[in-house]
Amino acid sequence: MPDPVSTLTESRPRPAVPAGGPAPARQGLRGLRSWASVAWFLVPALVLFLVFVLAPIGVAVYTGLFKWGGAGPMDEFVGLENYTRLFHDRVFLGDLERGLYLIVLSVTVQLPFALFTAVLLNQRLRGRAFYRMLFFAPYVLSEVVTAVLFTMVFLPGTGMADHLAGALGLEGLRGKWLADPSTVVPTLFAVMTWKYFGFHMMLFLAGLQSIPGEVLEAASIDGAGVWQRFRHVTLPLLGPTIRISVFLSVIGAIQLFDLVWVMTAGGPNHSSETMAISMFQFGFKRYQVGYAGAISVVLFMISVVFSLFYQRYVLRRDLSGAVTPGGGR
Repeated sequence: MPDPVSTLTESRPRPAVPAGGPAPARQGLRGLRSWASVAWFLVPALVLFLVFVLAPIGVAVYTGLFKWGGAGPMDEFVGLENYTRLFHDRVFLGDLERGLYLIVLSVTVQLPFALFTAVLLNQRLRGRAFYRMLFFAPYVLSEVVTAVLFTMVFLPGTGMADHLAGALGLEGLRGKWLADPSTVVPTLFAVMTWKYFGFHMMLFLAGLQSIPGEVLEAASIDGAGVWQRFRHVTLPLLGPTIRISVFLSVIGAIQLFDLVWVMTAGGPNHSSETMAISMFQFGFKRYQVGYAGAISVVLFMISVVFSLFYQRYVLRRDLSGAVTPGGGR
């Protein structure tokens, strides 16, 4: 005799299931929603990048192909004449030399000084938090405020620098700090060092504090002295921080503008001009906007080429382990 429960269950109609099933449809809908969420956050950033980065670059490249004063139509096409003129312009070639000079000084003087200060303030010194704040404070000031402050310091005759030079017997420097072509760039570099070395010092401090104390203790137990620990343990482990600091210092020297503009405006006799100042002078003072556009393109290309080269050949070891082949970190 058949079971009545089984008979009733078998007699009920079963709902038809589509061939594809509801699960793939729901997964497709979720995927569409996730892409919509990504687009919702990505599109505004792409629009801003297009309007404020790519479009100005395109306008500068296009403007550099014309002889144009900034008003009226651009109807005098000169092709690459503005770019060839750059490399026959003694002022622009001088800008390149001064930029290279500032880069060398930054890497060989400013960064070692910041590293020495960071190592000193990483020790157990009384009041080290105060000294860290004191050395980092100039970086918080804007470039314009710093430039105005040191313009007063280097005022001929009445500035503090002249009084200090007189007290130290350096009478030959009085009144020449920003007024003599032979002293203006070293003076500007001294101001740059005062302004920016605290930033690099804090980077080095962060790197030093990330070094495990056990490693240094093990080297000390093995008989390594202070210099040997610094040379063979601290410096290699601090390598990624040093490389990033060098990169930021070089890019900053290439694009230097506001500090120099407020203090000297590129003078005397173009002896303190940078590429950014030349671009501003030709674009807004001499109304040679096409030539200024060519300068801006060359400045941009120098920065991009250096960045790509530095990332490819210097930061390669730091970036190789940051991202796995599968995309994880």
